[in-house]
Amino acid sequence: MAMAKIKLFANLRESAGESELEMQGETIQEILDGLLARFPQLQEIIFNDVDGEKQLRSYINILINGNNVLHLEGMDTIVNDDDEIAIFPPVSGG
Repeated sequence: MAMAKIKLFANLRESAGESELEMQGETIQEILDGLLARFPQLQEIIFNDVDGEKQLRSYINILINGNNVLHLEGMDTIVNDDDEIAIFPPVSGG
């Protein structure tokens, strides 16, 4: 399994109480499963429950090494050692 650096932003960071951590997993889905096991309070922020199945909320952006996973293999995107995964909820400025 790969060891990746996870960066959390905005309310994800506040809910988890951490901005950076390391997680193991072979895919983005495995990384997120591990993240939610460690921080179950992030479940409602990151996922919708649709008919008993969790789906990534449309406004959550997950980048691996700067590339949006939606433009790669989605939740099946392979994670390699030392990859950097950034998870962004919607943010606004003003």
